[in-house]
Amino acid sequence: MLLLILAFFGGIVTILSPCILPVLPFVFARADRPFARNGLPMLIAMAVTFALVATLAAVGGGWAVHANQYGRYIALAVLAVLGLTLLLPHVADWISRPFVKLGNRLTEKADARQDSPWSAAGLGVATGLLWAPCAGPILGLLLTGAALQGASVETTLLLLTYAAGAALSLALALLVGGRVFALMKRSLGAGEWVRRALGALVLAGVAIIALGVDTGLLTRVSLASTGGIEQKLIDAISPAPVHAAPAPQAGTPLPVEGELPSLSGATQWFNSAPLSAEALRGKVVLVDFWTYSCINCIRSLPYVNAWAQKYRDHGLVVIGVHSPEFAFEKDPANVAKAIKDFHITYPVAMDNDYAIWKGFNNEYWPAHYFIDAHGQIRAHHYGEGGYAHSEDVIRRLLSDAGYKNLPGGYVQPGASGAEAAGSGDTYRSPETYVGYARSDGFAGGQIAHDDSFAYHAPDTLAANQWALNGTWTVKPQQATLDKPNGSVVYRFRGRDLHLVLGPGEHAKSIRFRVTLDGKAPGDDHGTDTDADGHGVINGQRLYQLVRQAHGTGERVFEITFLDPGVHVYAFTFG
Repeated sequence: MLLLILAFFGGIVTILSPCILPVLPFVFARADRPFARNGLPMLIAMAVTFALVATLAAVGGGWAVHANQYGRYIALAVLAVLGLTLLLPHVADWISRPFVKLGNRLTEKADARQDSPWSAAGLGVATGLLWAPCAGPILGLLLTGAALQGASVETTLLLLTYAAGAALSLALALLVGGRVFALMKRSLGAGEWVRRALGALVLAGVAIIALGVDTGLLTRVSLASTGGIEQKLIDAISPAPVHAAPAPQAGTPLPVEGELPSLSGATQWFNSAPLSAEALRGKVVLVDFWTYSCINCIRSLPYVNAWAQKYRDHGLVVIGVHSPEFAFEKDPANVAKAIKDFHITYPVAMDNDYAIWKGFNNEYWPAHYFIDAHGQIRAHHYGEGGYAHSEDVIRRLLSDAGYKNLPGGYVQPGASGAEAAGSGDTYRSPETYVGYARSDGFAGGQIAHDDSFAYHAPDTLAANQWALNGTWTVKPQQATLDKPNGSVVYRFRGRDLHLVLGPGEHAKSIRFRVTLDGKAPGDDHGTDTDADGHGVINGQRLYQLVRQAHGTGERVFEITFLDPGVHVYAFTFG
C-alpha cells in the first residue's frame, strides 16, 4: 500500500517537471468541450497507454523499445493532423475526410455532432505514446522494480498508479483551463483565436517531441526540483536494513525466522541436480543470494567458498542463488563462466524469475540465510563483513544437528584482485548507476532518455560527481556509446574503482584507456588495466580499473573507449 501511495504522489508532482510541457497542448486541445466526454477519457487512455508501454520497455527488451518508437511515429502524425485542423479550419474539412471513417472527429464538424469519448480516448492513446516523464527517484524505483521482477500485475499496477497521479494533476489543470477558455469565448469572442492558438501549440509540441527536445533539452532544464522531495519520501517509508541478526548470549537458542522456502522456482541449476527443501532436511544449509557483477557479492564469495570447502564433510550444504541485477546476468552462459572464474563448486540455482528471492522476501545482494537441520531459518546477514559471526552460526547449527569434530579456527581466504576485502574507507564514493532509472551525481544536468545525445563534461567536477563526453544513448540500466572515443569521467574517493561493462551485441571486444588526474595510472592500475591504462572489454562483467597503491585519496578518473558500442552500467568502490 505504501508503494502505491508513493507511486501516486510521484505522478502528481510530474506536472511540476519541464518534461510535461510538450504534451500540455494535446491535453488542452479539447479544453473547451465537456470534461466527462473529452478530457476524462483522454486522460484515462493516456495513463493506461503509458503504464503498458513503460512495463514493456522495462521488461521486454529491445523489441518493445522499437515497437514503441513506431507507435510514436504514428502518434506524431495523428497529432500533427489535429494541430492543422485546429490552426486551419478552412482546410479542416479536406484533411478530416479520411479520418471520419476511422472515428476521429478532430475537425469543426465534431462541434455539430455529439462529442465522442472514443475519439478523445484515441487522442489519449497518442499522447500516452509520446509522454516521456522525467525519471525522478520514484519513477526510477518503479522502473527498476519492473526490470528486476519482470512483467506482472503488480508492476503494471504501480506504473498505472503513477500515471493516474499525473492524470489527476492534469485533470485539475484541464478543468481550470476549460473555464478560462469558456470565459474568454463569452467575454471576448475569442473562440476562433483560442482554437488557432491551441493548434499552433499542438504543432509546436509535435515538433518538440519529433526533434527529441522533450527527452533532451527539457530534461536538462530544472523548472522545479522534485527529486529531493521524492527521495525524502522514499527514505521516510523505507526502513533501514537490519544487516545481521543480533548474536544471542551463550546458552540462548537462535531465534526461528521462518521456514526454508521452496527452491522449485529456479530456472536452471549448476554443479548439482535440482535440490528441494525436503531433500535438505537433516543438513545445515547456507543460502547465499548473489549476482556475478556485484562487487559486494564478489568480495564475500571467497568466504562462502571457504566455508563450503571446510564444512562440506561435516553436514553443511551451501547453495548459491544467482538473482540477476542486470539483464545480461540472466544469460546462462554468462553465469556459467562466472561460476568457473570464481571457482565455485557448490550448487548454484539460477533465479531469473526471482521466485526464490520472493520466497525469502529478500531485498539485498549479498544476503546469507542460515537454515538448521529441521529446515528452519535461524539467522541472516546482509552485505559484506561479519564473517567470524557467520562462521560461528554455521558451527553452532552443525553442533546442534549432532555433527562432531568440527574443524577449528576461522577461514582466511587471502583473496586478491576484485575479490580482496574493501579498504574500509567510510568516505569512499557510493555505488553509482549510469542508467537513468537509478542514476545519481550526474554533473551535466539531467540525462536524455533513450535518445542519442552529444554530452560534454564540465571542466571541473565536485566529489562523487560524474559526466559523459561524446555521443551516448542512456537507457534505464546502462549508457551505450554511439560513436568512438567517448568517455566517462568520475571524481571519486577510494582505493579501488570498479565498473560494470560489456561489449555491444555486434562488438566482440572494445579497447579502452584509463587515466587518473589526466595521466596514466602507473602503479595505481587495476587488475583489468596495465600501467599505461590500456585494457580490453571482452565480456559482460565487473572490471577492476583502479587500485591505488598508496591510500584512498580523491582522484579524477576518466575512461575513454576507442570503439563504439560499449555498455556502461555501474561504478562501485572499495
